[in-house]
Amino acid sequence: MLRLNKYLAHAGVGSRRHCDDLIVAGRIKIDGVIVRDLGVQVDQVTTKVFLDDSPVQVEKLVYWAVNKPRGYLCTNHDPAGRPLALHLVPHVDQRVYTVGRLDEDSEGLLLLTNDGDLAQQLMHPRYGVEKTYEVLVAGSPTPDELKQITTGVWLSDGRVKAKFVKRFKRQGESTWLKIVLAEGKNREVRRMLAKLRHKVMRLKRVAIGSVCLDRLPKGKSRKLAIAEIEGLRQSVRQRETKSATSNG
Repeated sequence: MLRLNKYLAHAGVGSRRHCDDLIVAGRIKIDGVIVRDLGVQVDQVTTKVFLDDSPVQVEKLVYWAVNKPRGYLCTNHDPAGRPLALHLVPHVDQRVYTVGRLDEDSEGLLLLTNDGDLAQQLMHPRYGVEKTYEVLVAGSPTPDELKQITTGVWLSDGRVKAKFVKRFKRQGESTWLKIVLAEGKNREVRRMLAKLRHKVMRLKRVAIGSVCLDRLPKGKSRKLAIAEIEGLRQSVRQRETKSATSNG
C-alpha cells in the first residue's frame, strides 16, 4: 500500500506537493470516484487511479544525467517551440522532469528523473544539497567581493550566499570562479555577481551533490550508476538526520 500522493509521484506525475494540489483540486479518481482526502492509501496492484480520466500507472524509476548546452530550456513545454532539455533524451520512454533548472543561457549538468520525491528533496533548500558551478565573470573580483559572496548578498527577494567560492583561472580580462551553492534560488549566481558588478559571461554547472558532469559531451546523456543514486539519497538522509537532531 502507498499513500496516494506517493503513488502519483512514483508514476511521474510530479512532486508530492504538486500531487497533493491535484488531489485537493478533485482531479484524481480512484476506481472511478473523485478523491480529495490526502490520507488515502492505494494498492499498487489492484487499485485503478486516474488523473483527469487518464489512467495513472507506476513506472520504473529512471535517473539520467544530461549535459545541457546553452539555448535549451528546462521545461516540459515551450509555446515558442524552442529546444528543450527533454529533446536530448528521446530514447527515454518514461515521463521525466528536470532536476535543478538551468536558464537558457546556462549549460552543464541536469538530472532527469520520474522520481518526484527525490527530485523535490534535491532542490528544496531544507536539504541543502550542494550544486557546483564554474562561472566566467567579467573583470577580476577582489578578495572582499569573494568574501561577500559567502557572507551574503542582499537581493530583491532576500539575502543569499554561496557555501564556497574561489578563483581558479584567468581568461584574458575575465576570471573563472568555482561557486558552490546549497540554496538554489532563481538565477542566484547571476544575480549575486550582477549585484557586485561582475557580469556573468558563461555559467556551467559541474556537479549536483556527488554526481559530476565529468567528460559527458554537450548534448549527451547517461544513466546514473546505482552508487550515484544512492549517494544522492544518502545526502538527503544525512540532512534529515541532522535537522531532526538539532530540533530534538
